[in-house]
Amino acid sequence: MTGIPSLQFNLYPVDLDGKSGPLKLSALNYKGKYSGICGIEVKSSNLAPIKAMESSKTTSPINGIAGSFRETQQSGCNSGDDVLTNECDDFSGKNMPQMSTIGNSTNIVWHKCTVEKIDRQQLLGQKGCVIWITGLSGSGKSTLACALSHGLHARGKLTYILDGDNVRHGLNSDLCFKAEDRAENIRRIGEVAKLFADAGVICIASLISPYRKDRDACRALLPEGDFIEVFMDVSLQVCETRDPKGLYKLARAGKIKGFTGVDDPYEPPLNSEIVLHQQEGMCDSPTKLAEIVISYLERNGYLEA
Repeated sequence: MTGIPSLQFNLYPVDLDGKSGPLKLSALNYKGKYSGICGIEVKSSNLAPIKAMESSKTTSPINGIAGSFRETQQSGCNSGDDVLTNECDDFSGKNMPQMSTIGNSTNIVWHKCTVEKIDRQQLLGQKGCVIWITGLSGSGKSTLACALSHGLHARGKLTYILDGDNVRHGLNSDLCFKAEDRAENIRRIGEVAKLFADAGVICIASLISPYRKDRDACRALLPEGDFIEVFMDVSLQVCETRDPKGLYKLARAGKIKGFTGVDDPYEPPLNSEIVLHQQEGMCDSPTKLAEIVISYLERNGYLEA
């Protein structure tokens, strides 16, 4: 092919346990100015010699751990070619990433990608957010979540439901219902919901989440406006009359301890974006309640990118 300088390779005998043999060459990269060949010096009229590399993996100055191409981009390398040259700041020790300590995790670095939330939202034609449905057991949270997901799906919108009981079947199966475990349960679901929202998905979290401070902590994880709290304002009397799972009956009999509304408090939200009132004998259908939430999403631009 014209326009590409020819490469001249200097072959050296290789001693493998006292035996000589030919050296197998494999090119790592080539783009005119620089090229790298595993374990060999490269000479060309247009190519500057560079230090040979032992493998295609790079080594980051961070604790000597092998890094990826993305890591080199973050710390100053502009392309795969720079990884193979001595011009990359990551290899020269310049612009080392800033270490962070988050909780018990030390020496960590946020790894940024060129594809961001706005790109994913444009792909999906919607804005990622968290719809957090809270209320007493039996208030209709899960029923609303399914109706809402169905209504949005019919409009071509991508949703995912994080139901409190469902999540306890897997991710949170190690947690019980004492106060500290309930707080951890909500924290984990909040973090997962944040990831879904960052992916551009409309995440519907449906769980009692009885403590105000835990719900507020989940709100604080997201950008302003991306946490939409929906309060199922249904009285304890109505919920206990419904008792779809028979849990109130068990709690009243003393067979369940720490049950919200019986012997554990529920702290109603003070400033929910949406409050759905229901009284005995005056309950709207799940579809109608879902339409109220969908109308809120439409008015606030969540159903378009």
